[in-house]
Amino acid sequence: MRQIILDTETTGLDPNQGHRIIEVAAVEMVNRRLTGNHLHRYVNPDRDIDAGAMQVHGITPEFLQDKPRFTDIAREFVDFIQGAELIIHNAPFDVGFLNMELRLLEMQPLNTWCDGVIDTLAMAKSLHPGQRNNLDALCKRYGVDNAARTLHGALVDCELLAAVYLALTRGQESLSIDLEARSAQADQAAARMRPKPVLLPASSDDLEAHAALLEAIAKESKGMCLWGAVPGTDEPAASGGTV
Repeated sequence: MRQIILDTETTGLDPNQGHRIIEVAAVEMVNRRLTGNHLHRYVNPDRDIDAGAMQVHGITPEFLQDKPRFTDIAREFVDFIQGAELIIHNAPFDVGFLNMELRLLEMQPLNTWCDGVIDTLAMAKSLHPGQRNNLDALCKRYGVDNAARTLHGALVDCELLAAVYLALTRGQESLSIDLEARSAQADQAAARMRPKPVLLPASSDDLEAHAALLEAIAKESKGMCLWGAVPGTDEPAASGGTV
C-alpha cells in the first residue's frame, strides 16, 4: 500500500482570506516502510506573511523571492501523490489550502488525485481524549526524537509524523495480523471436524424400488425416460440433453 505523509506551511491561517502555501512536503511510505522518495518545495506566494506565521516556521518573504510559484509545481505535486492515501496532521487545514491553490489553477480538488486522507490529529484525539495531541506532544508520548524540530518545517514534520503514525497504528496492525491468524486456525479446525461423506452400497430393496420408479416414469413419459436402460441393451440411457 502506497501512502504519502504530507505537510504544508502557509502565510497565515485562512485560505479564504487570501493566505497562500509557501512550503509543501510529501514523504512516500510503501507497506509501512519509508522509501526515501519525497517531494519538497518552497513556494513564492506573491504576498506578505503574517508575523504570527513567521514565528512558527521562520520562513521570510526575502527567502521566497526567487522560489517558484505554486503553478510551477502543481503538476509535479499531483503526479507525486497520484493514487496514494494521504496522512496529514490536522488534515482540514492543509486540505483547505491545497484545494484553494488547485482551484486558482482551475485544477480538480485534492480528493480526485489521492485515495483518501487520514487525519492523525483526529486519530490521536480518539486514542487520547482530553490530552494534548499536537505533533510535539505525540512525539514525546511515543518516544519519537524531535530534537531537530526547533521551528515548524514541512519536510521535518512529515518525517516526524511518519514515525508517530506508525506508532499510532501499530496496535491496529497487530490486531489485523492476529485476526487473520485466528481465522486461518478456525478454518483448519473446522476442516478437521467436518465429517467425511460415507458411500453406502444400495440394497436389493433399494434397487427394486429404483427400477419400479424408472418404469413408472417411462410409462408416464411414453418411453422418453432418460434414466432407464437403452432398449435392447443393459446400458443406461444418456443422461444429457438432445443428442
